[in-house]
Amino acid sequence: MKAGVNMKIAGKTLCVFVLLTITRVTRTAGNKNVSVTVGNSSVLTCPPKPNTTMVTWKINPNVGGPCTLGYRADQNKTDRTNCTDSMNWKFRPDWNPALEIRQVEIAHEGNYTCEVVATEGNFHKTYHLTVLVPPRLTLYCDDHGNLVCEAAAGKPPAQISWVLENNSTPEEESHDNGTVTVRSKFTAHSTNMTNTTCIVSHPAGNQSKSIACRPSKNNGFILHVCITVCFLSIITLMVAICYFKLRSNRWCHKTKPPETAPTHTPQDDTMEVEPYTTYVQKENVIYNSVSDLTAGQNIPQGLLPAT
Repeated sequence: MKAGVNMKIAGKTLCVFVLLTITRVTRTAGNKNVSVTVGNSSVLTCPPKPNTTMVTWKINPNVGGPCTLGYRADQNKTDRTNCTDSMNWKFRPDWNPALEIRQVEIAHEGNYTCEVVATEGNFHKTYHLTVLVPPRLTLYCDDHGNLVCEAAAGKPPAQISWVLENNSTPEEESHDNGTVTVRSKFTAHSTNMTNTTCIVSHPAGNQSKSIACRPSKNNGFILHVCITVCFLSIITLMVAICYFKLRSNRWCHKTKPPETAPTHTPQDDTMEVEPYTTYVQKENVIYNSVSDLTAGQNIPQGLLPAT
């Protein structure tokens, strides 16, 4: 008895599961990834059904708010909410409810869902729109004679490869708008390099360029010369500074003549002795005169006048 009940329950569960699966398959036309290059137009189809009463496009971009496009068959009327002019019906929605996106931009990237209401049920189909931005390819030689390949502002990031084997790792630089710049350097080991080709692979299209670079032989010599010149310039500047500093010290620190003690010359002694000598000479003259007078008159010495 219990086994029969369990079988019935299992059978009902299986039937419900099958019905839900069929309903899901019937009502869901499936999700689809769509890629479109920036600047181009894209058309998203919606499965037309007989006896359609309503069609609605629900758009949820990655940037900005959602918008909707709607059509009602009973009123034969269309409406739009928050959608830009670049999004509109491709044809008449009553017989082909396809959506057209003109001049696709990066901001249009996101999810687009078409919902159809018909007498036989509801159906919907979802697209995930990816916007491709082809990179700008640049190939040039750097100062060391190495090749540099640049795939600028691509979305998604580009893949860079070389015709000749290269061990360098590409560098990526992300930008605010979602694009990425990729750079790869090819080191030239031979002085007789022929044209080397850079290949850029991208979903929006592949590109390639070729160029030949010669490794610079004079880089080491030029660097050595620059270092030597800088060193000599520094030495010369230091010598000039020292020279002018010593010269300025000589001008600023010229010493005054030393204050020496006055010298004693024989002339000074003569000048000091001269008054005394003159006095003595006068006394001698007087004495001699008196002596001569006394001798001539025979006057006794004691009677001589005092001098």
